[in-house]
Amino acid sequence: MTVENAIIVVGKTRLEQLIERFNTKAQARFYIEHAGGDFQDYEAEHDTFKRALDQVVKVTSAQVKMKLVERKFLPNFMFSHRDMVVALGQDGLVANTAKYIKGLPLLGVNPDPARYDGLLLPFTEKTYSPALLRVLENRFTSKQVTMAQATTRDGQQLLAFNDFFIGPATHTSARYRIRFNSRSENQSSSGIIVSTGAGSTGWLSSILNMSNGIHAAFSQPKNNLSLRMNWDEDQLAFVVREPFLSKHSQISVSAGLITPEQTLQLESQMPFNGVIFSDGIESDFLQFNAGCQVEISLAQQKAMIVQ
Repeated sequence: MTVENAIIVVGKTRLEQLIERFNTKAQARFYIEHAGGDFQDYEAEHDTFKRALDQVVKVTSAQVKMKLVERKFLPNFMFSHRDMVVALGQDGLVANTAKYIKGLPLLGVNPDPARYDGLLLPFTEKTYSPALLRVLENRFTSKQVTMAQATTRDGQQLLAFNDFFIGPATHTSARYRIRFNSRSENQSSSGIIVSTGAGSTGWLSSILNMSNGIHAAFSQPKNNLSLRMNWDEDQLAFVVREPFLSKHSQISVSAGLITPEQTLQLESQMPFNGVIFSDGIESDFLQFNAGCQVEISLAQQKAMIVQ
């Protein structure tokens, strides 16, 4: 692979978001300090990020043509097969970026290791330069990450790096028909979570923790539920959250593994407020209202995370 462009993806810092909300830095400071918060923490985080960004831009521009893209423009940005992508920010930025770049090499840089865990950010501003050279010289190693795909009957698609949420946009019950493994039933629940291997230690694990806690509180403790999947494993896990048993809704299809041979099909029975969103980004969603049919499957493309 010959790289011609490096696309650096960034998001707004908390300070920038506050200034955007309150128009000026002074007004943002007044709001935070009046509420008892530490405005200096926002400033320190912002300054640390900007120093890291300046270093990454300096190193990149000395080696290859580059463009700086803000996170919110990812859905409409046209990537080339000659691009490599650098995500400078938190882990969520890597997950969100991977969905739009069609398997291009993705290099995650942690701008603030003292503040961010960086599970998807193996590099810092100090180790970025040699990592960039390895990609440009095509001698890098990478981790393949299986992603999930939601496809509606009319052809709309959405990818997920970590997980999908399928359900109501507000705190109400979701109503739908579910089909999986030759079984079909109407359900009412607080939504469905579909998790990839990369996301199995996140939202999915919290659901398992809740199940184990309830079991321990109301029954004799037994072996705890657990599920860990490799990032490149060709399977997804789905869990129905809080399924409700009634005359009109059943609970027998409450969890399962989606494989290349076995997909999950859903048909919405909600007149409005039904959504499908991925990786916690509620603004990037598919509508899931009455009559909408969607199939959840393994995505054909995998993310390539540079190591």
